Amino acid sequence: MKVTSIALSALLLIAAGTHTHAFAPKTTTGVTKSSSIKVVQPIVSAKSTALFTATAPINAARVATELGLDYTPIAPFGKGATSPDLGGDAKKVLGGKGANLAEMSELGLSVPPGFTITTECCDRYCGDWNESLPPALWESIVASIDGVQDAMRSEFGSPENPLLLSVRSGAAISMPGMMDTVLNLGMNDQVVEGLAKKTGNPRFAWDSYRRFLEMFGNVVLEIPRSHFEDELDDIKYEKGVDEDSDLSADDLQELVERFKGVYESMNLSFPQDVFEQLKLSIGAVFSGWTGPRAIKYREVENIRDLLGTAVNVQAMVFGNMGETSGTGVCFSRDPNVGTSELFGEFLINAQGEDVVAGVRTPRPIVEMKDVMPEVYEEFLQNTKILEEKFGDMQDIEFTIQEGKLFMLQTRNGKRGGEAAVKIAVDLVGEGLIDKETAITKVLPEHLDQLLHPRFPDVELQDYKDAVISKGLPASPGAAVGRIAMSNEQVVENKEKGIPSIMVRDETSPDDVEGMFAAEGILTARGGMTSHAAVVARGWGKPCICGCTALTVDEANSKVTLTMEDGSQKSFREGDFISLNGQSGEILEGSQTVAPPAITGNLKTFMEWVDDIREIGVLTNADTPADAKEARKNGASGIGLCRSEHMFFKPERISKVRQLILGTEEQEKEALAELLKFQREDYEGIFTEMDGLPVTVRLLDPPLHEFLPSLKEESVLEDCVGQLGITVDALKEKVEAMEEVNPMLGLRGCRLGITRPSIIEMQTRAILEAALNAIDSGVDAKPDIMVPLVGKIEEFRNQKALIQSVADKVFEERGKSCDYKIGTMIEIPRAALMAHEIAQEAEFFSFGSNDLTQMTFGYSRDDVGSFVPAYMSKGILQDDPFVTLDTEGVGQLIKMTVERGREVRPGLKIGVCGEHGGDPRSVHFFSNEAGLTYVSCSPFRVPIARLAAAQAAVAK
Repeated sequence: MKVTSIALSALLLIAAGTHTHAFAPKTTTGVTKSSSIKVVQPIVSAKSTALFTATAPINAARVATELGLDYTPIAPFGKGATSPDLGGDAKKVLGGKGANLAEMSELGLSVPPGFTITTECCDRYCGDWNESLPPALWESIVASIDGVQDAMRSEFGSPENPLLLSVRSGAAISMPGMMDTVLNLGMNDQVVEGLAKKTGNPRFAWDSYRRFLEMFGNVVLEIPRSHFEDELDDIKYEKGVDEDSDLSADDLQELVERFKGVYESMNLSFPQDVFEQLKLSIGAVFSGWTGPRAIKYREVENIRDLLGTAVNVQAMVFGNMGETSGTGVCFSRDPNVGTSELFGEFLINAQGEDVVAGVRTPRPIVEMKDVMPEVYEEFLQNTKILEEKFGDMQDIEFTIQEGKLFMLQTRNGKRGGEAAVKIAVDLVGEGLIDKETAITKVLPEHLDQLLHPRFPDVELQDYKDAVISKGLPASPGAAVGRIAMSNEQVVENKEKGIPSIMVRDETSPDDVEGMFAAEGILTARGGMTSHAAVVARGWGKPCICGCTALTVDEANSKVTLTMEDGSQKSFREGDFISLNGQSGEILEGSQTVAPPAITGNLKTFMEWVDDIREIGVLTNADTPADAKEARKNGASGIGLCRSEHMFFKPERISKVRQLILGTEEQEKEALAELLKFQREDYEGIFTEMDGLPVTVRLLDPPLHEFLPSLKEESVLEDCVGQLGITVDALKEKVEAMEEVNPMLGLRGCRLGITRPSIIEMQTRAILEAALNAIDSGVDAKPDIMVPLVGKIEEFRNQKALIQSVADKVFEERGKSCDYKIGTMIEIPRAALMAHEIAQEAEFFSFGSNDLTQMTFGYSRDDVGSFVPAYMSKGILQDDPFVTLDTEGVGQLIKMTVERGREVRPGLKIGVCGEHGGDPRSVHFFSNEAGLTYVSCSPFRVPIARLAAAQAAVAK
């Protein structure tokens, strides 16, 4: 049943329970706190301009209480509206978009009026409201429409003076392109005629109607967008035009009928009742929160603990009303390189989705200065106001309606790694933020992007000869991979370890999984603010958009590039190409890439990071080359040097096998050879780490890892010749050493206790290398770490052995050096008995991989068979081998620290498992566990440094 204006007034009267005055003072509303309920209170505006029957606002506190909400469900915004008083809860409750609309309103910017339905309502809608809007909430929504009508001097559903609305999502954390939007809501067969008459612009009216039919059908009724696009392409072909904007009013009226036919072909009907449209659209946006692409995006971005998305219902302003109207998206600074200049695009006579969807190639924002100079100048001033307000680079959506600028949205802009660092440094220099705040503006993944490879020789002729085309440089970086033309193909390649370049005509939010798995993204359509560009920048994926020379033939798995001379070059799916996201160049084949260096703004930023962080950052390095790279990346020592990693070179593995399987004489010979290898390696590592501590873990893995495979005949033959025994005898020896559960078998200190000659050799190699390095002028600082200790007696045994070898070496050389003996804490019993072990050990280092494995009882080599299912079912929030389980494993770590330092105050305690480079785990180690240092792979060192500084700021 259609709701008439009389029925609407009656509904509002019943809901409000108060009198109505046709020309009562116009009111806006603001959210205030009142005991446990945050209440929407009426606030009298300076103007009294209501043109239609205005009702008193519904009692907000009553509605919140009736619905069992912590906050009132609706908050208004618009120029001159009072900003909601929610303190630190604003984004949580109103979402980022709603909170920022309220802020822009308070700043006095031209914001079309509207209201925000809170994230709390989304949580309930997707939960115990069973995807329905309760009557009390719906009454509040209908009442809020009245305020928008007053401000816009128009009426929702009126053919004579129609008000159209947009319905947009907006979570507390920006999820660009992942949620749903409906524009031009309120159009129907009567309204389109009235809008054409009122504006004197039939083309605009029918264009708005066809857009609404497509968006409503796709977002609300889930009709595939391609059905509408096919009809649009057909009519453009029939009319002989290339652009949507070239279609006449009559053409668009015909297109509207065709779009209605799409509904009918799906056995659906388009609702003419504008309030039914509104209710269904709000529900669709709420439901989008639990849709597959939004869930996948949150998984990828590790977004959690949000109530849901808010819904922003806002009066439409129109960029498609002719040559004095337009729409655009703009960043207040360049999101690729961070320079302080506007970066964005706009379209004349268009609506917002035209820019972001890539259906038309937009114009650079700087050209607006020539087309609409006054609007451009106002927009430029607005960007400065917003940057000062939010202290960050802003991503802004705007519309120009017949020469008047409207600000539709602002949010902190997604940016690439290079831009993130430059913007942070520049904002400090401009006095907008301090260094501590700047530290929080750069994400760990931003540094990860900066530490990724780049093309080193772009000026060489070989590089230039490989360039086959060029598009818009949407997201910087170098990417090399095989062409993959579908979301599924990229994901399949990723699972097989095959790098992919996703090549599409244009991407959509449904491609999010493939985009994340791809090395880079190339599209034929779309601009610098298209879906592909925004998402790629946020993830640090190199991306080139709007390559007009590119034709994508997905059906035949072929892409074609048209050269400048008109010739064509074709590639098949699976062929290698390379992308330079910095320049927009597309290159044939697999090009050489090189690592970047920490210089310029990054060097300045990392100096701030080191000044602020409170925990040391060391590295896991097993070779001199690893040590050199880690030191270049800012490591302050080596927290884990895995001696066994030195054994896997061909000439060394044979000696290890001789050591394990040979006679007593062969064992001595092998130990002598391995001593030379290890001493040489350690000396190189001490040299690279001159003046910094180097912690060497004694042999840890089970010996079976070094044994030859019984299936490799050539390896067996080499061993037989080396050992002088038969193949059968060799197989018997190998089989005799097999263990049922080797990870809990003869390894670590157990191996050292049963085969002390190995530990003697390793200790001698470490200390002789240290003395040699000292003789050459290097300040060597060796620490020796005993692995897999569970009982104090095990540690005492190994410590005594190490000290006895050290005494011999120092006596033989006639000199000594300082060294420490400590242990890894990787067995739960060691954590429980830390107070005993600390009596003997001079330092602790958590082997968090093994500690996680033994605490959970999960085999880390087999977790792939069940952990993904555990995470999808909510049993695990994270893979515990990636992000530390702070509740269980974390409790053991805190217990160890507390008990160890009770016995030995100031005990040096670190972590050297994979968790040492995980930002969230670093926060725990720094702020909750109180560790001395974390240790991670060389390329993760800058990320760990940043995470440690951010932990200090949070603390």
